[in-house]
Amino acid sequence: MRNITLSADEQLIAAGRAEAAARNTTLNQLFRDWLSELCRQRDVREKAVVSNTLDRLETQLRFDQKVTRDEMNQR
Repeated sequence: MRNITLSADEQLIAAGRAEAAARNTTLNQLFRDWLSELCRQRDVREKAVVSNTLDRLETQLRFDQKVTRDEMNQR
């Protein structure tokens, strides 16, 4: 695991530590959880874009019809 250094207002850090204590965890763990959730949401959005693109292609492509040899060789 790598370390990073972050900067934040002292009052914000104190409030974050208080929240972490209320959740019986650390500010460091809260940050890791937040970062994991942020990346998970990004992955979900990217998968949705791919799924949406495939759905649109499916409506434009013909999968249920046979294609003749002439149609396959059209340029």
